[in-house]
Amino acid sequence: MAASTTATTRDPGGANPPHHSPVIGWLAVVAVMLGIFSVVTTEILPIGLLTKIGASFTISDGMAGLMMTLPGFLAAIAAPVVTVATARIDRRLMLCAFMVLLAAANFLAAAAPDYWLVLLSRVIVGIVIGGFWSIGASLAERLVPASSVSRATAVIFSAVPLGSVLGVPAGTFIGDLAGWRTAFVAMGGLTAGVLIMLLIVTPPLPPQRTTRLGVLRGMLHRVATRFALLLTVLVVLAHFGTYTYVTPFLEQVTDAGSGLITVFLLIYGVAGILGNFLGGSLVARHPRATFGTAAGMIAAATLLLPVLGQWKAGAVALLIVWGVAYGAVPVSSQTWFTKASPDSPEAASVMFTASFQATISLGALTGGVVVDASSPSTVMTLGGMTAVLMVIAVWVQYTRRLTWPDNA
Repeated sequence: MAASTTATTRDPGGANPPHHSPVIGWLAVVAVMLGIFSVVTTEILPIGLLTKIGASFTISDGMAGLMMTLPGFLAAIAAPVVTVATARIDRRLMLCAFMVLLAAANFLAAAAPDYWLVLLSRVIVGIVIGGFWSIGASLAERLVPASSVSRATAVIFSAVPLGSVLGVPAGTFIGDLAGWRTAFVAMGGLTAGVLIMLLIVTPPLPPQRTTRLGVLRGMLHRVATRFALLLTVLVVLAHFGTYTYVTPFLEQVTDAGSGLITVFLLIYGVAGILGNFLGGSLVARHPRATFGTAAGMIAAATLLLPVLGQWKAGAVALLIVWGVAYGAVPVSSQTWFTKASPDSPEAASVMFTASFQATISLGALTGGVVVDASSPSTVMTLGGMTAVLMVIAVWVQYTRRLTWPDNA
């Protein structure tokens, strides 16, 4: 691979600021945000439908969990590979191509007569996750004036918590009303709508800069990046190793019906949105405290669920705590990676995406093995212990007085 630098190529004509109207620019920002919302929601849609899909194909909860394992694994590979492989292709064209693939994946899952076709659709989803996120996350500066870039970036990133915390209850609600296949049809329709919006409002976006693989390798030599990677792996492993199987837990331990589970997950989602805004407002000033507190709350919720989750009031109270905590996790993780590599924001975004998605895959796979071998309660306990390890790692980072390159 060539030198470990970020190559920069100017737009034809040498103009970097957007030439379109501010209204068109903001509509494009919203289109990108909706694209990421569709991607995130599609990825986690099976969580609330896990038992229904498993029953349709007569497979175990752990085997059904492969629907979460495959996208994360493929996204972790696709994030750096797509970033490098599509370096010379217009970003608008790539975003639209990924939306076509995502719509096709959703419709394939909805029509699949066999489970292996559902898994094939999830492979496609994984490629879209890694590619669309790596490209879309850094487009704000090309769509709006410089004075509005921070706000536009916040709008784009808001798709992550919104998709993460609303996708599961929305999918569960549709699945209860009309079946799990209808939920995938609905997502396919939403994705098609986003594709049309991208085509209409997004201007041509010829590539400006490319993050080479050498930049990513160089990041791993930094202690700050390795700590960001460690913390992200631990907390995401704890969360998705347990949350992927929250529906079986609520069915088997809490003895909640499908309608009540939908309500519980919706409450969790609202709490997650609150956690996102709280985390986003605190993490820049208190990165250690915010990330560590979020992990501690996840640990408390999952460790107490096997005990207090036997009662519906206890389960919903702990889901609120869990939702607030996880809402702060993506923004905290992204912030740590950005602080670790302030000179390479695009590379930091790729590293965040790859590590987050790989751990989603690992968490869902590990949780599936445990739930098939024991019970959903055991999954919760092991996940809580993993979150405790993350809190300890934050404490170690603080006591060793480790900091970031910008001394933040």
